Amino acid sequence: MSQEVRGVISRSKGAPVEVTTIVVPDPGPGEAIVRIQSCGVCHTDLHYREGGINDDYPFLLGHEAAGVVEQVGEGVTDVAPGDFVVLNWRAVCGVCRACRRGRPWYCFNTHNAAQRMTLTDGTELAPALGIGAFAEKTLVHAGQCTKVNPAARPAAVGLLGCGVMAGLGAAMNTGNVTRGDSVAVIGCGGVGDAAVVGAALAGATTIVAVDTDSRKLDWARQFGATHTVNASETDPVEAIRAATGGFGADVVIDAVGRPETWKQAFYARDLAGTVVLVGVPTPQMQIELPLLDVFGRGGALKSSWYGDCLPSRDFPMLTDLYLQGRLDLDAFVTEEIALDQVENAFDRMHHGDVLRSVVVF
Repeated sequence: MSQEVRGVISRSKGAPVEVTTIVVPDPGPGEAIVRIQSCGVCHTDLHYREGGINDDYPFLLGHEAAGVVEQVGEGVTDVAPGDFVVLNWRAVCGVCRACRRGRPWYCFNTHNAAQRMTLTDGTELAPALGIGAFAEKTLVHAGQCTKVNPAARPAAVGLLGCGVMAGLGAAMNTGNVTRGDSVAVIGCGGVGDAAVVGAALAGATTIVAVDTDSRKLDWARQFGATHTVNASETDPVEAIRAATGGFGADVVIDAVGRPETWKQAFYARDLAGTVVLVGVPTPQMQIELPLLDVFGRGGALKSSWYGDCLPSRDFPMLTDLYLQGRLDLDAFVTEEIALDQVENAFDRMHHGDVLRSVVVF
C-alpha cells in the first residue's frame, strides 16, 4: 500500500518552496523506501528551484540525506529493513563500459527508482537527483542506499551524500593529492572547505584557501588551511604563487565554477600541476585561453563529478574516520532545522551565513 508523508516541493521556477503531502508507493523490484532522519540543504536544490537543472516541475527537493531502510522490493539483497544508510545519487550499474573497465565512479548508467512519487491528486514529482529527501520517507533505487556504521550522527554523515563528498573527493580522488603536495582551494563554502579537509587528510603540507568573504576564510583555517587569501583585496594567483615558493600549487581546486575563478586556478598551478573543477558552472558560461598556454604548462585539467567517489567504498571509510575523530563532519553542520524552514535556509545559504543547514526529522 502507498503511504502519505510530508515533503518539500518546488512547483514553479523561483517560487518559494512549500511543505505538502506526497504519496510514496510500495517499493517495486530493485527499489527501497527509506525513512529519512536528516537531509542537508544543498545549493543544487536551489538550482532545481530556480530552473537551473531542468523544468520538470514539480520537484521533490532534497538529496543529501541519511536514514533507515523501511521496506525493500523484489530482488533487493544489498540492504534490508533496519539498515542505516547514506543516500547517493550515482548508483553504479556494474555493466556499462566504465564499470567494465574497472572505473565504476564514472558509471554512465546510474540507477534511480522506476516509480515516481506523487502529490495526492496523482501529479508525478521529479525527485532532486533521483532522491527527493526533503520528506519523511522517500522511494529510491536500492543501489542508492549505502550502508554505514549506525553509531554515526545522521545530520553529519548524511552530508557525505553530496557536498562534503564532492569536496573531499575533488582533492583525494580527482586531484590525487598526496603527502607533501601544495594545494589551493578557490571558494570556501561547504564544498571548498571539504576540499581543504580532503587535502589535509591526504597529507598536503601547504593548503591555500581563497575566498572574498573573511568569514569563510576563518572557516577554512579551522578545517586545515595553512594560508588564506582574500581575493577581493589580493590577486589570488600571485598570492598562491607566493605561498608555494613562487611556483604555484601542485593541485588547484575551483569550488566556485565561474570562468574567472577557473582561469585563476589554471594560472595558479605549478608547471605540470592539476586543475580540478568541482564548482558547477551555468550553461551560458564560456572559457577562452591561449592554446599555447594549455600546451606549454602541461599537467591535467579535470572535472570532478561527485568527487569521483565510489559510495560503497568511500562512505563507510569516511564514516569510520568520523567516528574515530579524524574527520570532523560535525563542523560542517551550522544549524539543524525543521522541514518548514527550508526556504529560509536557502536565503541564509545565498547570503553565505551557513556551511550547511540540515533538516532533521
